[in-house]
Amino acid sequence: MSIRRKNLISTLTKDPTKAKKPTSILSYWTVRYLLIISIGLLLTALVTFWWIQQEAMNNRMQTTGLLAQEIADRSVGPDGKLAITKGLDKLVEDRKRFFKLTAEMCVIITGPQGQMLYSQPPLTEEEMRYKLNDTLTDSRSAEYKAASAEIRGDQGILGQVFVMQTTRSLRHIPSEEITFFSIIIVFLIILSWLTIYLLSIKLAKPIQRVAAAAAQISGGQYNIILATGAKEREIHELLVSFKEMAGKLQQFEQSRAVMLAGVSHELKTPVTSIKGLLHAVREGVVEGEEAGEFLDIALLEAEKLQRMVADLLDYNALTAGIVAVRHDRLEAAPLLEEILYQWKLTQGEDVCEPVLNLPETPLYLRGDPLRIQQIIVNLLNNSMQAKAQGRKLQLTLALTATPQGCAEITVTDNGPGIHPDSRELIFEAFFRSTGKQSVLRGLGLGLTFSRLLAEAMGGSLTLGEAAGPPREGCSFVLRLPLAA
Repeated sequence: MSIRRKNLISTLTKDPTKAKKPTSILSYWTVRYLLIISIGLLLTALVTFWWIQQEAMNNRMQTTGLLAQEIADRSVGPDGKLAITKGLDKLVEDRKRFFKLTAEMCVIITGPQGQMLYSQPPLTEEEMRYKLNDTLTDSRSAEYKAASAEIRGDQGILGQVFVMQTTRSLRHIPSEEITFFSIIIVFLIILSWLTIYLLSIKLAKPIQRVAAAAAQISGGQYNIILATGAKEREIHELLVSFKEMAGKLQQFEQSRAVMLAGVSHELKTPVTSIKGLLHAVREGVVEGEEAGEFLDIALLEAEKLQRMVADLLDYNALTAGIVAVRHDRLEAAPLLEEILYQWKLTQGEDVCEPVLNLPETPLYLRGDPLRIQQIIVNLLNNSMQAKAQGRKLQLTLALTATPQGCAEITVTDNGPGIHPDSRELIFEAFFRSTGKQSVLRGLGLGLTFSRLLAEAMGGSLTLGEAAGPPREGCSFVLRLPLAA
């Protein structure tokens, strides 16, 4: 077996449980933030420390220059000649203590010819030359830095004063300052880490609650308890939205259970009837004309079952986006006249001649003629099923144009109307009004399917106001866009 094949097999057979586990948001953010803030503060400390060294060296050089000028001024006697007094040593020591200069400081006084006249501490001529040459090189690696001042008298330049310090002493920062600065850096790191730690806890807790609630929902428990009293707006909106989503899911689950129960019951009823009727004919329980009546009833039940299945398939296809809807330019008046004519041919004597109210000027719609016919025929059939007993059905169709660029097709009947408690539910899937008197009841998808068709054409289907006295008559309004 080749090495490549072995590697492939080992990859495929690798235990998925050994995969790297995700870390918590608390540890993830706190560790990374601690590293970032630590590196950032350390870099800032190094730059600041370098800057402090440079500033300290500049300040000390300025102080050294002032000391050199003071020594030069005190090295001139009353007669204007160079005079090095015995109190110069004491002056240098006093100034060292006053300016906090280091013991490594060296003071040299030279004459007009460059000869050494005074040094503190005492130096040989050779040591003086070495130190002066080192300071005059102006190199970064020079061991000494010097500040000089000319000694001027009545006869001109009498000599020169050099006050020298080592580069190391000029850049020296006291250990107390370094300790204090380090404590500040450590305090800032701890404070920053504590801040992000508390913020991460504050952020992680609602996310953990939402994750726990999601786990409950995945387990089928929709009645979750989720506190939504967060002060932060985004977290509050997240908790409220998730809680509302859980409530909607619970409603959907209840609706699904009711839907399945209703569909199962409605489909089971005609199947049971057909089975019983055919079994009676087959066993010879009924014969002759009665057997023919049983077969006719079985055919009606089969048609009812076929209609239910067709409604369910159409509804599922439309909600899934499978049904294609056209957007043709249609003249409204001839289309409505043809729809009413075809529907009236299939009805009996219980229906009066429908009244069609049309505008004087032609209106052109944008929609699918077949889908418009489905919607209107469904509304007419609903009116027929819900008509009052012993009373002929009177239907009125009115076509009007709105200022919003839509056409309104209003279908009105003289039936018993819709109960106020049912007005908000009639467009819900699988809802069936108890007021319908027809035995050919469906699954309660007609109005839902019709509204979806209207919306697919860019329009809407709504329930209008009652046509007559309270709870007498029913009115539906189909809105469709006008063609340009």
